[in-house]
Amino acid sequence: MKKVFALVLALVILSVVPAALANEKITIAASTTPHAIILEFVKDDLAALGYDLEILEVTDYYVANPATAAGEVDGNYFQHIPFLNAYNASVEKEEDKLVAAFGVHCEPYGIYPGTKKDLSEIAAGDKIAVTNDPSNETRALILLADAGLIELDDGVTPDSGLQKEDIKDAKGLEIVELDAEKIPAVLDDVAFAVINGNYVLDAGMTVRDDALFTEAGTVTGQVYVNYLVVKPENEQAPWVLALEKVLATQKVKDFILNNEQFAGGVIPTFEVAE
Repeated sequence: MKKVFALVLALVILSVVPAALANEKITIAASTTPHAIILEFVKDDLAALGYDLEILEVTDYYVANPATAAGEVDGNYFQHIPFLNAYNASVEKEEDKLVAAFGVHCEPYGIYPGTKKDLSEIAAGDKIAVTNDPSNETRALILLADAGLIELDDGVTPDSGLQKEDIKDAKGLEIVELDAEKIPAVLDDVAFAVINGNYVLDAGMTVRDDALFTEAGTVTGQVYVNYLVVKPENEQAPWVLALEKVLATQKVKDFILNNEQFAGGVIPTFEVAE
């Protein structure tokens, strides 16, 4: 009888231990390129720390933050601080606001050819496509002003929330506001376009080979770093710290810099953890 009891007890212990050792599942909403690719690269390293990562790829900038606030996903990785600021300013409930946990990389903004292949060809009446969300439209208009194509008032900042009506002098150009993901598909209908970095890569283009004009690297690296974003109570959660640990490595930095698909359009901004 004692032997039977011991056998049953052993079987119970064996059935409980795997469950106790099972990894915690976390879900991150991320843009397909480069965000999901970077997260996929660290999945095994994160699993070794006790977390199984599920990546939910999103193409629409407007779904990831509400999903994170609602707890449908644990966090997201696709946005810079000006975009997050605009989202937080748009929500009424304090509990729907989110925080940036840590930065990973930046993507230089550029002006890309459409029907015209050189900025010297620009003429009155030409159309230029820009993203229509407040933070990225502001970024696009600042870039166009830096390229000398339009004029803006003094004192414009990344959080100014500009629209085409705020242009001081459009110099006869027509600014076409579109959802970010739709811009690569209209290149045959506009002279030039300002395209978000991830959609540049999704369209098979690169900053290095195709951009006609890009913003200064210091601007991109200081203002437009892409962050892991979470609910405030998760900012220092163990899984967040684990994810930061596996991302802030020389291995990940080398992967980003040497990835030919990224081709200079993705720049790591983190300091390698010692």
